[in-house]
Amino acid sequence: MFATWVVLSGNFSALLLSLGVISSILVAWFFHDLLFPAITLGHIRIFIKFTAYIPWLVIEIIKANFHLLYLVFHPRMEDLIDPHITNFKTDLESDLAVTTLANSITLTPGTITVTTGSDGTYRVHAIDKPSADALPGTMLDKVADIYGEK
Repeated sequence: MFATWVVLSGNFSALLLSLGVISSILVAWFFHDLLFPAITLGHIRIFIKFTAYIPWLVIEIIKANFHLLYLVFHPRMEDLIDPHITNFKTDLESDLAVTTLANSITLTPGTITVTTGSDGTYRVHAIDKPSADALPGTMLDKVADIYGEK
């Protein structure tokens, strides 16, 4: 929160930085129960694993961008782009895990989560068959590991 405040304010004087630290601490203290009603060791473990998951997701997003570039600039683009809707079911139980997987799929270019259910069912649109066949893949394992649902 403090880093966002620094980037958005653009002010680096000691007074404003100290006021930013104080206001960030106050806001975090007043509203911590919105995300984590009672912070436990489990929440800290999830936070650490999720933080480790983000670089992997960024690499997957970059790889998917290059795949999309390949499809779009290929001379046989119309043959290669073959939209598919794929359905799959996972064993994810918590709403946060289901939402994390759905958002991760949508953040990856070439795939969009159309619907998801609280029972772990997903309906995903993919730009081509290889992208559809790769679902849910390693992403599901990593999200399940974050939330301890393996």
